[in-house]
Amino acid sequence: MKSGTVVPKLRHAIGPEGLALLDRFNLLQPLVERMVTSEAIAAVAVSEEQLEQDRLGLLRQSGYDGLEQWAELLEKLGRSEDEVLERLRQGIRRRSFMREQFAAKAEARFLERKNELDQVVYSLLRLENSFLARELYLQIESGESNFADLAKRYAEGPERNTNGIVGPVSLTQAHPTLVEKLRVVQPGVLLEPFRISDWWLVVRLERYAPATFTDEVSDQMCQEMFDARIAEQTTASLSQLASETKDQEPTSDFSDFSISR
Repeated sequence: MKSGTVVPKLRHAIGPEGLALLDRFNLLQPLVERMVTSEAIAAVAVSEEQLEQDRLGLLRQSGYDGLEQWAELLEKLGRSEDEVLERLRQGIRRRSFMREQFAAKAEARFLERKNELDQVVYSLLRLENSFLARELYLQIESGESNFADLAKRYAEGPERNTNGIVGPVSLTQAHPTLVEKLRVVQPGVLLEPFRISDWWLVVRLERYAPATFTDEVSDQMCQEMFDARIAEQTTASLSQLASETKDQEPTSDFSDFSISR
């Protein structure tokens, strides 16, 4: 994955003034990123079978049944066949390249990130009043009231609109204090009210779903490693462009100027 030709191509096609204009309007970075990506995957072969599978996938995703409706889809998209097919080829090249380059490292990355990928579903009541939090906790614990009804009536956060249910979400999306408690509690256990910042929380873990290494997760890990590599090479190309542009800036030299009175 080398992006050695990206900078020369840009400088030849656009020049310093064009590059400066793209940079001013925040268009240079995405352009370089796309060029780095295209160069990285350019050598990957695409078979007609792969292309047909992706054509069918695009048709079904758009609500069509089969290849006989391809012309209708193109009309709906407002794109030429060559343009759509090339986008599909680029997607196939990208997936094939990611798997070829990173599949062997995917499981190791998954194990490093497993704690971040584990998901939970929990019931939540968020309240400002500690006495009310305690009262509602006791009502739920005794079976006098159910969590969903109390959440709809008393919750002061967005969980009010979901019957108190949060998730499934990654544990990394929760506050560290809440994460610590959810990691050690068993599903179905109601936690006594505890404070986070200005809120009192009543929480019950409903379900804990440890992440497992599936084909889908493997592809996600490959995607993450590919994106990281592309970002690294994009940054390097932008730095090279900036350095070369700076080197080509005219310097002030008054030695050739004469001053007449």
